[in-house]
Amino acid sequence: MKVIVGLGNPGKKYELTRHNIGFWAVDQLSEKWNILFQKEKWHSAVAEGIVNGEKVFLLKPLTYMNLSGEAVGAAMRFLKLAPEDLLVIFDDMDIPLGQLRLRQKGSSGGHNGMKSIISHLGTDQFNRIKIGIDRPPAGMKVVDYVLEPFSEIDHLVAADAAIAAANATNEWLKNDFLIAMNKYNGAVPRL
Repeated sequence: MKVIVGLGNPGKKYELTRHNIGFWAVDQLSEKWNILFQKEKWHSAVAEGIVNGEKVFLLKPLTYMNLSGEAVGAAMRFLKLAPEDLLVIFDDMDIPLGQLRLRQKGSSGGHNGMKSIISHLGTDQFNRIKIGIDRPPAGMKVVDYVLEPFSEIDHLVAADAAIAAANATNEWLKNDFLIAMNKYNGAVPRL
C-alpha cells in the first residue's frame, strides 16, 4: 500500500499558484490511473485505487499548506504504513523552474508544508519529489511569490514538470525509487 501526497492549498483562489504544483502532479496521477478524488477523509481530498497490483491513495490535504502534517499524519497512522510507503510531491524555490529533485530523506529546506509533515511523522525518512519553481525576484516576499500564479510561459513549463513528477511516481510504483531518481533527477521536461 502506498500514500502519494501532493502539497497545495485548497480552493479556486490558489489553484494556479506556484505553491499548488504538488496538487497538479497528483491530479495528473488521478487522470493517468483513472482513480477519482471522490472522498474526503484524513483532512484531505482522497482518491484510491489499485495501480500495478498495489493499493494506492492519492491525497490533497485540505488543511492549507502550513498544516499539511495533520492530514499526512492522520492517513499514515490510520493505514499503519511505514515512512517508506509515503511519497510527497511539492514545490521548491531552490530548484530551477521545471526541474525535479527526488530524495528519500532530508530536511524541510524551509518549506512549511514539509516542516509540518516531518513534525507530525517524527521522521524525515520518506520519499519526496521536489518540483522547481525558481526564487522570487529581488524585493518580492516569498509568501507573495508562492501564492502568485505562474506567468503564461512558466505555467507551461510547470505543467510539464507536474507530468514528469507523475511519471517519476509511476516509475517508483513499477520499479524502485532509486530507479526513478536516476531517471528523473534534474530532468527538465521538454515543451
